[in-house]
Amino acid sequence: MTAAVQIIARGPRARAEAAAAAIDADIALEGATYSIIEEDEDRGIWRIDLYPVSDEEAEAVLALLTPWPELATVVETLADADWLAMALSGLPPVRAGRFFVFGMHDRGRIPVNAVALRIEAGAAFGTGHHGTTTGCLLAFDALLKARRFGKVLDVGAGTGVLAIAAAVTGSPTVVGTDIDRVSVRIARENARINQARARFVHANGLAHRLVAGRAPYDLVFANILARPLVRLAPDIRRALRPGGLAILSGLLRSQERQVKAAYLSQGFRVARRIHRDAWATLVMRRG
Repeated sequence: MTAAVQIIARGPRARAEAAAAAIDADIALEGATYSIIEEDEDRGIWRIDLYPVSDEEAEAVLALLTPWPELATVVETLADADWLAMALSGLPPVRAGRFFVFGMHDRGRIPVNAVALRIEAGAAFGTGHHGTTTGCLLAFDALLKARRFGKVLDVGAGTGVLAIAAAVTGSPTVVGTDIDRVSVRIARENARINQARARFVHANGLAHRLVAGRAPYDLVFANILARPLVRLAPDIRRALRPGGLAILSGLLRSQERQVKAAYLSQGFRVARRIHRDAWATLVMRRG
């Protein structure tokens, strides 16, 4: 790539969410890194930030945004700097129920009685700041008020924060998977930092022998994207014991109906929904 760039698109919420859904649905952009937030509540302006890793990905993003002229799109060249490290150093810690997710720079701010999770993101997704990760932690916190989970699977573990949260709250068997080898390495390091007994494997899907060998699970986390959530619905059902729970996220509110329908067709029922910003988290119980 000739230079690191950031693509910014601003406009009405409906248009921004539609564009984000199109990004999720485009197989060529399946690994694209982006965020969507409400930038100006008074004016109803939402913003998408995209960070392409190649000239081809940048061109694909710009082409995809063309059908939405209401979204003002600009391309900014990023200076030669460690933007990831700079961004992470400025992130505040996150409180989600009993969980307190923090980086090394906030190790002195841990509240009394919180379940502290030190998560160093590196190049992996999942510091707790994104609405989907927070939604999963809040859903898990609510479930823990009634019970514990013996076997937990985290599909698309990223930094490993969800699997580690399960391990440090007493789940004896915790397995995490990710399609990205770097994420698996980072998740393993985070597990070591937190002294969490969670195992992470590089896998695409749920057929890995470690994953299949520990089934059936009491709880499955899947904080990924809407399309793979739909595709994995039958596999997640088979991985869960009857009555087991799945915490699903990584989807926009506009994609909630599609994902919910895929799991209802597999015999699940909705136990809870959590909305944070434009994002949705579903807690589904296998029938």
